[in-house]
Amino acid sequence: MTPDHIIDIRGLRTQFGRTVVHDQLHLQVRRGEILSIVGGSGTGKTVLMRQMLGLEAPARGTIDVYGDDIHSGNAEHLDYLRKRSGMLFQHGALYSALSVFDNVAQPMRELGTLSEELITDLVYLKLHMVDIAFEHARKMPADLSGGMVKRIALARALALDPELLFLDEPTAGLDPDRSDSFVALIQSLHQQLRLTVIMVTHDLDSLFALSDRIAVLAEKKVVVIGTPQEVVQFHHPFIDSFFRGGRGLRAMEVLPPSSQQES
Repeated sequence: MTPDHIIDIRGLRTQFGRTVVHDQLHLQVRRGEILSIVGGSGTGKTVLMRQMLGLEAPARGTIDVYGDDIHSGNAEHLDYLRKRSGMLFQHGALYSALSVFDNVAQPMRELGTLSEELITDLVYLKLHMVDIAFEHARKMPADLSGGMVKRIALARALALDPELLFLDEPTAGLDPDRSDSFVALIQSLHQQLRLTVIMVTHDLDSLFALSDRIAVLAEKKVVVIGTPQEVVQFHHPFIDSFFRGGRGLRAMEVLPPSSQQES
């Protein structure tokens, strides 16, 4: 793994009973990029993300994060790597019994090293970063709009100042205006915090607006990885249906004209 790569996956095999989801899958994630993972139903996109976080173990293969195999059995090292990562789950996954403030504070309190005074300051800083007004801090998740849930879940994912951010369908359930606003927020935070972002999404508009590179899962492996311009030129049944349907062609309007013509 070169210094430019933050994650290196080699020879990955994922199997549930007799069902093989991934076989001989290889993938490298570059430091500082936004890499999007797409694929049809059952291709194991979210499973792959969970394996990168160390939440699930593959049947075979290695996943090196920051140069170390996270499935080597070293629990202390895995815990350290997880603290350097943040995860935004598809539906936010806020704790329903905790206030907005306590949801964002929870990862900081788990550290056991920060004072409540410092945690208070940090929580309000994270809420400010995601454009949530301080008066919402004592609200409960049930009182929040879908867009607010996403932003607060993002604040929680950023609570420990991670270098690596995972996004699972970040704009799912949002109307177009809120989706565009959330995409702009991710772009801004990516640039300001110099994050490496790995995103799973079906939203073509978000995909083209955010991605530096796209990895396409099919046939139990990554069939192509490259810039959006490179991927849309690659001929494969999934790519043809996903990117060249009506929605795909409209979303591709953000790409340079030469790429659209070549595709």
